[in-house]
Amino acid sequence: MFPATSTGTQLPTDCYGLLTDTAARRRIIQIMSKTSRRVVFGVLLIITLVVSTGGVLGYLGRLTLVFDRQPGKPLAILEEVPGPPDGPKCAIDERYLDEAPEGLPPHVRQAWQALRAKASEQGVQLCLNDGKRSRQQQQKEFDDAVEKFGTEELASRYVLNPPDRSMHVIGLAVDIQPIESAKWVEKNGSTFGWCRRYENEQWHFEYNAGYATGGCPPLEKSATGS
Repeated sequence: MFPATSTGTQLPTDCYGLLTDTAARRRIIQIMSKTSRRVVFGVLLIITLVVSTGGVLGYLGRLTLVFDRQPGKPLAILEEVPGPPDGPKCAIDERYLDEAPEGLPPHVRQAWQALRAKASEQGVQLCLNDGKRSRQQQQKEFDDAVEKFGTEELASRYVLNPPDRSMHVIGLAVDIQPIESAKWVEKNGSTFGWCRRYENEQWHFEYNAGYATGGCPPLEKSATGS
């Protein structure tokens, strides 16, 4: 028996016929080729849509995503993760902010919370004046510093540029205010992995788990080392 196909060509229903009928074999190859082309076209269309959407989001400054080893679970590229643009006023000194530690890697955030809890036990309040920054936020910080200090050289002593050099962008730094609170951290923070890093920035502390056992490294003169 030979059932009709969509184009009128009949294909044998028995295995022997499929193997021996040249026209039938040619028709099967044509059907498979069309199916393969549809599959390939569909895959290419999906890839094009994904790439186009990603390009638009990148152009708009949205969060950049990569994918980990578990399909379907996107991970944010750390350097693109922004921190809070502002926050509530520091309760003990309203010249500063006390923003949430959003955007910090989980282990750094946990270390910050442990440090803050210990300070609170001793009657010291730590205000997080600035924590995580994205590349874009770091660039703005630098541009603002240039306007404030007049030159890029002077600005770079307080705000690193290009942005990827900053531990704020990497997610390992916090700026603690007021200065009296920062002094407490300088004295007690290494137990929790926090150390002051620059002579000219009493407020800037960086996290490294090794500091808890090895102590703090020598201070550098500034962010640029000069």
